[in-house]
Amino acid sequence: MNPEIRKTSQYELPVRKSEAVDGYDVYPVHSIGDNKIQSSYHSLAARLPEKGVVKLDGYVGILFEEVRRGLTQALEELNIDAHWITMEDALLPNDQVQQRIAPYLGGDDPIFGKVCPLSLNDFFDTRKLKEISSATTTQLTIYYGSGAALVPGDGTLVYFDIAKNEIQFRARAGTVHNIGAREKEDSKRMYKHFYFVDWIVLNRHLKSIINDIDIFVDGQRSDEITWIAGEEWRKEIQKLPLRPIRVRPWFEPGIWGGTWIKEHIDGLETNVINYAWSFELITPENGVVLESNGLMLETSFDALMYLAGGDVLGVDAKKYGDVFPIRFDFLDTFNGANLSVQCHPKKEYMLAHFGEPITQEETYYILDRQKDATVFLGLQQGVTKEKLKSALEHSFLHKEPIAIEQIVQSFPAEKHALYLIPPGTIHASGKDTLVLEISATPYIYTFKLYDWLRLDLDGKPRPLNIDRGMENIELSYSGNYVPEKLIAHPVVLDNTANYDLVHLPTHKEHLYDVHRYRLINEVEVRTNNKVHVLSLVEGTHIEIIIDGNSFRYAYAETVIIPARVNNYTIRNADKTPALVIKAFIK
Repeated sequence: MNPEIRKTSQYELPVRKSEAVDGYDVYPVHSIGDNKIQSSYHSLAARLPEKGVVKLDGYVGILFEEVRRGLTQALEELNIDAHWITMEDALLPNDQVQQRIAPYLGGDDPIFGKVCPLSLNDFFDTRKLKEISSATTTQLTIYYGSGAALVPGDGTLVYFDIAKNEIQFRARAGTVHNIGAREKEDSKRMYKHFYFVDWIVLNRHLKSIINDIDIFVDGQRSDEITWIAGEEWRKEIQKLPLRPIRVRPWFEPGIWGGTWIKEHIDGLETNVINYAWSFELITPENGVVLESNGLMLETSFDALMYLAGGDVLGVDAKKYGDVFPIRFDFLDTFNGANLSVQCHPKKEYMLAHFGEPITQEETYYILDRQKDATVFLGLQQGVTKEKLKSALEHSFLHKEPIAIEQIVQSFPAEKHALYLIPPGTIHASGKDTLVLEISATPYIYTFKLYDWLRLDLDGKPRPLNIDRGMENIELSYSGNYVPEKLIAHPVVLDNTANYDLVHLPTHKEHLYDVHRYRLINEVEVRTNNKVHVLSLVEGTHIEIIIDGNSFRYAYAETVIIPARVNNYTIRNADKTPALVIKAFIK
């Protein structure tokens, strides 16, 4: 591994799956049978034609010059001479690209932009695409770079994918840049650019060519690749909704981060300041790992939705399309600090300002706690918007702390309680908690109102969004409304010798609902053509049985049960009762 390619303490996805893990698995795989995944540039080169046209397309973040070096060496060993043409030769001039995307980058706003409606074609000069298409020779001609599939004419289409966490690690190292850019930017601005422009545009491109891909390559590693034939890749992805799906999680430090994840999840780098987040199931940034003969290949969750979204979402596919609408992640503040006091945009604001069709509707499920852990939730009775804004602005301007408990209510963070955070709710997770955050999928739309006067891990102040917050704060979520309506009051739906089923009702503004099983032995569950998201929140292991096939999951692991699965059994694999959370679309 070349450490200069990426800036992170996190491990790369190994090429091979190690022996089975009994606890939480940071590299969950979906086995697809023998001899379907290959590794090395040499094996890929041997698969390419000796003459004709090859189009090496792929996602932003792929180091295409490194790909060229690796493949050139492999082709030379096979006595194949290739003529290489970079897609950068057909890009529009940088000033034209910047002019086209400027409306979606949010100007000087350090965090927010607006979902870009452009296609990848809009970044290229049509005349230049036609010119390079006629630059073929009698030898092998290889077009390489994002958008290679746009070159007119036939050819073998090879698609290089990369995990979104690795894109960010490379951006921090300064080794990648945004589509059409000639220079790298600050990594945080690059992330905003990725989120609102590049990822949107490239996902549309992937969807448009997904059935034409001849070879799919996992290009996230610094010095190795794994690959699979395109037809085999599509076939295996389309089979995934017949079984439980667990995405590959990834983990990040933060200024308020804690120690729970480091102490409870094996396989992670422990020489880090903390872990604040687990991207447990945040599908725009997670992938699914396929495995064959021990070789691992990660494919984006987006590809799964493009090829089999109807089987994943069932009856809700018509409404949500390619978007998987439920998110699970961990917020770890054990021995850490409070999150910022914040709120999220209301639906109308989200659509008007950011172009997102659904908004950030959250709940906090307390998986674990210690000491006097609290949850900050809702306004104190009588707090006005003027009083709140005045206190926040005074603190920001004069660098003075706020007596936050006079403005925001706080409640004991009770283990296995569910705290409801519909859009516009002022809230924060307190220190010494491990929160399973269950939410609608959008995940960056946090308006920080007060951040305890602290600096971020890079030594710079974290941006506050007081004005946006004031436009969205819901004043009625205050006083007695909060304990009555924003803390779930469990309702027993079923009680048997084998299990109890409890409803943890969410707010009327939430698109999803939450059930919890207390398992003595097992329970059979029907999906009713809806997707379920499960997490084992107490106990050591459960088994999920579908059509006689058993799949084993450990404490704190999250798993999707696609709507295509008509019914499944959850079996407790421990001697003591287990608790399983189930979230589903209302």
